[in-house]
Amino acid sequence: MLTSIYPIISAIVFWAMSVFVGLLAIRIIITFADPNPFGTVGRFGYQLRKHTNRFVQPAADFLFRYRIDKKYAPILTALVMCVLAYFALQIIGNTFLIIDGLTLGIVKGSIKAIVGIVLYALLSIYILFIFLRILSSWFVFGRKTFFGFIRRVTDPVMLPVQRLIPPIGMFDISAMVVLIVLQIVQSFILRSFVL
Repeated sequence: MLTSIYPIISAIVFWAMSVFVGLLAIRIIITFADPNPFGTVGRFGYQLRKHTNRFVQPAADFLFRYRIDKKYAPILTALVMCVLAYFALQIIGNTFLIIDGLTLGIVKGSIKAIVGIVLYALLSIYILFIFLRILSSWFVFGRKTFFGFIRRVTDPVMLPVQRLIPPIGMFDISAMVVLIVLQIVQSFILRSFVL
């Protein structure tokens, strides 16, 4: 699946993101050009804003909280969508790798490969939880919600790292450090158990 289906999904996501980022780039160019609202370009810009506003508005609200001009919201939206697409492709790729690895391990009867893939899968789920924790930090949620569960599951790893690496301004880089370490451990597991 990793070599047959994943490239197709990857290409579709790449082209969809390219079109989306292109439309946001056109939107920001039209916004800064400030054309006649009754001309052809102005009407096109209005339609483009109307159709992309549901994606851009959360970024505009976020920028407004920090007193940054909302004109830059399409840039932030494009950046966030690219990051989300990257992580979505990573999750899909890891899922296919796990399915392929388990299938190969079962067919070959290799307990070592099966244990390695299971460990890899557990780390992949934990990485997903940390990524969701990063996303959930932008929202308010209760302790009895799914994001509350994710916070409780990731706290044993994240809290000690956050004490060692305090936030830099509004950016908490401790999650990035944990993600990098977990990905290194994953690659070690793949080399040691599976390959």
